[in-house]
Amino acid sequence: MTKPALPAQKTKNDKQNAIKNLSQPASGSPTRRAFLRHTASAVLAAPFILPATIRAAKGPNSLVNMAFIGMGKQNRGLLSNFLHRDIKVRAVCDVDTKRREHALNMVKKFHADHPGRGAADCLAYADFREIMARNDIDAVCIATPDHWHAIITLAALRSGKDVYCEKPLTHNIREAIVVMAEAKKHHRVLQTGSMQRSMSEFRVACELVRNGVIGKIKRVQCHFGGTPRPCDLPEQTMEAGLNWDRWLGPAPLRPYNAILSPRGIHNNYPQWRAFAEYGGSGNCDFGAHHLDIAHWALDMDDSGPIEICPPEKAGAKFGAKLTYDNGITVTTAQVPGAVFFDGTEGQVIVDRGSFKFMRGGETITNPQLAEKNLLANAKIRLYRSGSHTDDFLARVADRKRPVSSEVEGGYTAIACHLINLAVIHNQKLLWDPAKFCFKNGSGDPKWLECHYRKPWAL
Repeated sequence: MTKPALPAQKTKNDKQNAIKNLSQPASGSPTRRAFLRHTASAVLAAPFILPATIRAAKGPNSLVNMAFIGMGKQNRGLLSNFLHRDIKVRAVCDVDTKRREHALNMVKKFHADHPGRGAADCLAYADFREIMARNDIDAVCIATPDHWHAIITLAALRSGKDVYCEKPLTHNIREAIVVMAEAKKHHRVLQTGSMQRSMSEFRVACELVRNGVIGKIKRVQCHFGGTPRPCDLPEQTMEAGLNWDRWLGPAPLRPYNAILSPRGIHNNYPQWRAFAEYGGSGNCDFGAHHLDIAHWALDMDDSGPIEICPPEKAGAKFGAKLTYDNGITVTTAQVPGAVFFDGTEGQVIVDRGSFKFMRGGETITNPQLAEKNLLANAKIRLYRSGSHTDDFLARVADRKRPVSSEVEGGYTAIACHLINLAVIHNQKLLWDPAKFCFKNGSGDPKWLECHYRKPWAL
């Protein structure tokens, strides 16, 4: 199934109005843009406020000029993947000198090993705003800590660039609302890194649910959990080569600790996600993957829960419950697999590389076999993507909506943040997914956003 071309994206009027009221338009002028482009000191000193520009769609045989921002383990993997596609890496960016230089050397080595791809033409930056000032870059790939996602994404959208941004799409609910609005306003392609939508086992599981093969859905359980805590790490000595102030960016100023940003080229995922100033812990990590699949299966991509309950035991890792307007509940639980769909006539359990369909006395563990035997005449067929990166590049070319756009990524991120809010405040929340607000006196509107350290702002 092919999604509609951008920007022809169907949304309810009240959703459009809510997004419009909460979004902030880009400011700036051609003079300001020229100033940023030609004056490096201004780029380094001021918040990014370039005006929006709309670029024509690239021809089908054109290379996509890309930049990669945040060169930790995740983006090194993405860079390696994208390098083998029809792109040209024009820039890499990181606040750590060693990671920045390592990424630049990756690009140079690739071109040395593939002389047919031409010479490497890539620059390394410590400040992402210098990338945004370049008109020759078509798209950016963002894999920074979560607290930077929205600011960099918005800068890219407003400077006319398409975006591949890792999940969760944003660090709080207001950011998700604004990013969704700005992607639509500037007619940009945005792919969220919830790549399970590009894995066949998850698509088949969702198609089985959507076509009623396991009957009426009674409940859904997703294997993720964990809320962030305020950062309380002690100060450590930092070796030269890291711009710590820039790593913190919009987050509160605090002393360096290697747990947040290990120096050099490490092959692990740093634990900044455990702290509320920078991430959303497990509920926003694998929650952005598994809850995304639950939304896909339940046809909730442009909606969300109406009630969010914390676990019965205060502070428990699992047991948060989301209720949707169709009465179906999604609970965080320690279940086998990533997502468990329980229907009146059968069940489906799905995980990466793992699939199990059960109905009556029948069990199928091969998703391709289940698709062949059970979905041959299915009325509902979902978006088929064999590669998350290839899907992004294809949509950059044809300007259609990708498999995991800002809509899917935004609503999933909002649901993940709502779980954290319910657990942290140990309070049942009533939510209006159309108006993006709490209902009936529950919650506090202040919880929807955070305060940014100057000069950073949305």
